[in-house]
This record gives sequence, structure tokens and C-alpha cells, in this order.
Amino acid sequence: MSQAMEIRVPDIGDFDAVEIIEVLVGPGDGIEAEASLITLESDKATMEVPAPFDGTIESISVNVGDKVAEGDLIAMAIPADDADATDSDAPASEPAAAPAAPETTANPTSAAAPTSEPAAANVAPNQGTAPSNPDCDVVVIGAGPGGYSAAFRAADLGLRTIMIERYSDLGGVCLNVGCIPSKALLHAAKVIDEAAEFADHGITFGEPSIDVKKLEAWKSSVVGKLTGGLVGLAKQRKVEVVTGAAQFVDDYNLRVETEQGERNISFAHAIIAAGSRPVAPPGFDLDHPRVMDSTDALKLEEIPKRLLVVGGGIIGLEMASVYHALGSEITVVELGDRIMAGADPDIVKPYKKLIDKRYANVFLNTKVTAIHPDDKGVSVEFEGGKAPAKDRFDRVLVSVGRRPNTDLLNLEATGIELLDNQCIQADDQMRTRVPHLLAIGDLIGQPMLAHKAVHEGKVAAEVAAGEKSAFDARVIPSVAYTDPEVAWVGVTQEQAKAEGLDVEIGSFPWAANGRSLATNRDEGITKLIFERDSERVIGAGIIGPNAGDLIAEVGLAIEMGADMHDIGLTIHPHPTLSETVGMAAEAAAGTLTDLYIPKKKR
Repeated sequence: MSQAMEIRVPDIGDFDAVEIIEVLVGPGDGIEAEASLITLESDKATMEVPAPFDGTIESISVNVGDKVAEGDLIAMAIPADDADATDSDAPASEPAAAPAAPETTANPTSAAAPTSEPAAANVAPNQGTAPSNPDCDVVVIGAGPGGYSAAFRAADLGLRTIMIERYSDLGGVCLNVGCIPSKALLHAAKVIDEAAEFADHGITFGEPSIDVKKLEAWKSSVVGKLTGGLVGLAKQRKVEVVTGAAQFVDDYNLRVETEQGERNISFAHAIIAAGSRPVAPPGFDLDHPRVMDSTDALKLEEIPKRLLVVGGGIIGLEMASVYHALGSEITVVELGDRIMAGADPDIVKPYKKLIDKRYANVFLNTKVTAIHPDDKGVSVEFEGGKAPAKDRFDRVLVSVGRRPNTDLLNLEATGIELLDNQCIQADDQMRTRVPHLLAIGDLIGQPMLAHKAVHEGKVAAEVAAGEKSAFDARVIPSVAYTDPEVAWVGVTQEQAKAEGLDVEIGSFPWAANGRSLATNRDEGITKLIFERDSERVIGAGIIGPNAGDLIAEVGLAIEMGADMHDIGLTIHPHPTLSETVGMAAEAAAGTLTDLYIPKKKR
């Protein structure tokens, strides 16, 4: 094997003490001659330092924020066997790229320098040796939305890719036991509720007859179509799928327990996308059949007469909607003083008003101190709020949060260090403390959302392929698919107040919207939040049917830097619910004609 050789800063002209704004490679990365290693910036101009030969990075001697000059050591690299490397004492044979034109955009794109110091700047000691001929360029651990997006993107970029999934079906929690099956059941619940509601409007249906087995089979067929599609996409892209539980051996090797036995996989890059799992408070036995987590609840083994939902967050409230529609009497208990704490109270209020009528009880400021399950039900003890000291239910659904699966991966064998919450720290290029090990999704912390993981997965794949990519989302929307739906994005009104932001609020009640009235759903509200000085939109909250679809427009508006006039002057089709977004902007701008709002002094 060739000896490692120095790569130094070449002739960069008259520049001295130039700051490094990007480090594009890490230990174990393969490099090609003329491929960029680092990016420098001086006087608003950028320049890239290329590799002088083909090979593999052994170690990096610089970090983001360092200042370098001609002749400074950048890295040690092992030339490829056929590479025509320069003398180790000489600088790179080719000069750095000419300085780019000064940056003129106010908001740099993801290709620009990271907005924060990357975690990878604190490079961990090498644990293991980079293989000269690894089994793959990229291995992806986990086949959820983030994992399969990373694997498919990596393959599209020409990287030899292996995807490892511990379960037999691809798609992870979201597709198999989360987002997709729950939305199928929520649609069924919506049909049942709407049929009952129209009795007051002249259309009466008979009492629904629910075949739980058929409903479960339909839900499973929806999931099956999507998982089968992922198998086909993997084959089309020549992504090898390995089924089994993966654990790290060191920074460059994995051990996978498959049905055929143990398999070792070496890699140049790894993208860790192993997801998360439900947690339960101490004393809650999730192994008992009458105590369910969200995964158990989606199996529809039976429809309990009385169901207790522990936790007033999105997942618990969504499953409460399903079981209520199927005939269960619902009690919700929440330790905090409000449900759906991420959204503004005025946006959640219409939903809270509805479930107060529909459900048997909604207990806030209440703690479950003990549960005692048996063959026929669960006895529950409460403390605080207006709850009784004791009550009995047929089943209990525990939905109080999730924890990352970092404890399942033997990360102790790598240079990765975990945060106090057991999450992995990653920078905006998804690099961990070990630059060729990238992490995405639930493993790197909140928000634990599939759509966030998808975008992170694509960034990780692009970084592994040597592209200048970074996760630079201004906002990430959240949606509760309850009835009605609750959605929010960007800064909430509560956040704005806490941070001392001077904002302007534009709100439009759905009771003044023709489409909402025609669908018998007038409880909705659309609220937009604008910076007072710039009039740019920075947040929104929407409650009502299809709020999750409507919030996307505001997310795009925030990303594009739109102001209240941009949104208000955008012609929305009539009659639609989307008009409420435009009218909320008009309310803030003082141009709304569909309601009379006294003019405010601006």
C-alpha cells in the first residue's frame, strides 16, 4: 500500500491568512484529482483547494474557521496505486480555483458555507482503518423515509449503496406502523363522523357496522402497496437491501445479524437513519396486551368500550380520533396544562372545544401514578386536576414520547459521542464528530418528523458523494391529523412574544368562508404572523379540515421571504379553503373586504 502523503495549501495568489468556510472531506473519504477539499473565503470571494491526486484521506489537519496560507498542511492522504502523486514536500501541483465572484444574495443557499460550526470540526480519533476496497461507498442503516431517501439519492449519484433494515418490510415506522396506517384509519374515522353529522342536515345513514378484520386488511393493503413500491425502487437503482440488525464494529465496519447468519459490511461512508421507538413512564408494562403503544393501537385487535389515552400530544390525539369514531369512549389525560403544546392556544381552542363534547373526559394537569392491568381490563390511579383517584378502562394507550434508537447500534465502537438526550449531534451537512459517519432523522433530535428526515437523507447522500449540500430549511411544518386538523409552521405567536419580536397578526375565521360553510365545517381559523417592520411572514397556525395541506403554502412563503402583500395579492381559487390564507394576509395588510376590520394604526 502507498504511504500517506501531505496535501498542502497551494499558491493562492496574494492572499494570506484566508479563512476556511467548508471542509468537504473527512478521514476515509475517497478523493479524485481536482476534486475540492476545502473552501476558502477572503474579502467576500471564495476559492476552492483541489486534490492533487486520486486517493483516500487518512487524516484532516484543518477545521472550519481556521485561517491558512500557502504551504499549510491540509490533510494526509494515501494515493491510489496508479495515482501520479507529487512529492510530499511540494505543494499541490495545481493552483486553487480562481476566486469566485463576490456573493451578492442576501440569503445564501445550502451550497454556501454552513451557518454554524459543524460538529465534524471536532474530529474524533480514528477508530479502525479505512478499507482500501470497501463493500460499498455508502451504507444506510434504516429504511424509513429518511433512510430510503438517502439510499436512493446516493445510488442516483453513482455510489455503490447498501441499505440495512432490521425488519422484513421497508419503510420504517412511518410507513408500517405510523404515519401511513394511522392516516388510513383516520380517513375511515372521518367517513363515520361525517355520516353521523349529516343527520342534522337531512341525510340519515344507519348505524355503522364495523368489520374490524376487513378494516385492518384494507389498512394493511395501503401499507403493502407502498412497501412493495420501495422494493421495486431499490431494485431499479441497484441498491442492495440487507435484512437484519446492524451494529458498528468500528468506524468503517458493521456487523449485521441476518437470518442467514452474521455478515460483515465495510464502507467508505455510513448514513445512520435508525429512527426511534415509543417510551413509557416507569411502571407501565407495554408488554401487557391491555397496555398499548402507538404501534399496538394500529393493529386494531379489538375496539375497547372504554379507552384511556395517556398523553395529549399529536400521536395520542390522532389515535383517540380513530377509536372514538369506531365506538370507544375516550378519556385523555395530560400532565401539562394544555394539549398539543407546540401550537398556539387560540389555534387549538376549537379542537379542544369539540373533543370536550365528544370524549368522556379530558383531564389536564393530571398524572397517572399507577396502572394495574389484568385479563379483563386496567385499573388506573390518578393524581391532580379533576380526575378521580381511581378508574377502570378496557385498554390504555400510552403516548408520551419517543426515544432515539442509538442504544441499539453499538456506537461505543465508533468515535461518535451522544448528547445528554441520547441523540447524535450532527452539523448542517449531517456529519457527526466522525466526518464520514453521517446521521439523520429521529436520531439527531427534534422535531421527529418523516418529512424532515427525507430532506436530511438527501443532504447526507449528496455530502457523501462530495457535493456541496447542507440542510438549510428555515421552517419545518407540524401537523396533527385530528378532526379537525391542526397545523403550524415557523414562529408561533407565543414564541414571538417570548422572544420580544414585534409582529403583526392576520387572522381569518372560516365561518366567513363559503367552502367551509358548504362542507359544514366552520370552526376553522387561519392565522398568519408577520414581522411588523419588513411585513414578511414568519409563522402561521391553521385549524380545520385539510389544514395540513394548506400550511404548505405558508411554508413556501416563509422560505421565499414573501410578505403580506405577496400573499394577499396572490389570486386563490374560489371557493376554496386556500382563500383563507390570502384573506388572513389581507387582514394584516388592511385590504380585506370579506370582513369589516377597523383600521389599525401602523
